[in-house]
Amino acid sequence: MKSFASDLKRIYKANTQDDAWEQLDAFDSKWGRKYPAAVKSWRDNWNELTSFFQYPYEMRSLIYTTNAIEGFNRQLRKVTKTRTVFPTDDSLLKLLFLAMRDITAKWYDKPHNWGLIISQLMICFPDRISDEDFA
Repeated sequence: MKSFASDLKRIYKANTQDDAWEQLDAFDSKWGRKYPAAVKSWRDNWNELTSFFQYPYEMRSLIYTTNAIEGFNRQLRKVTKTRTVFPTDDSLLKLLFLAMRDITAKWYDKPHNWGLIISQLMICFPDRISDEDFA
């Protein structure tokens, strides 16, 4: 299955939308018989799924990645997995609140190429972000 995921990544990690379309064709020829619904979904929703190609590559990687969300959910599951029963709903909420507080306290690292990404955001969205926001 790892090959399926890596072949799918080639589509959204392509340099241009035309390259991505070629990768989709390659994906279709390799996986289309086994997963026709996946290929059909990509083709039917192509414009929506590839709208991030209008941004520079560094910004695109922030848009399409879900690593931060997946990591956050994994850490919450880790906290709740060891406990099989919670006496009350409030006890579960308290545990999740404390876990979220600990998890978010570690969020201080900036993404790779953050300076470049901020510059690109200021160019793409001059009315939303400016130098003063980061002074």
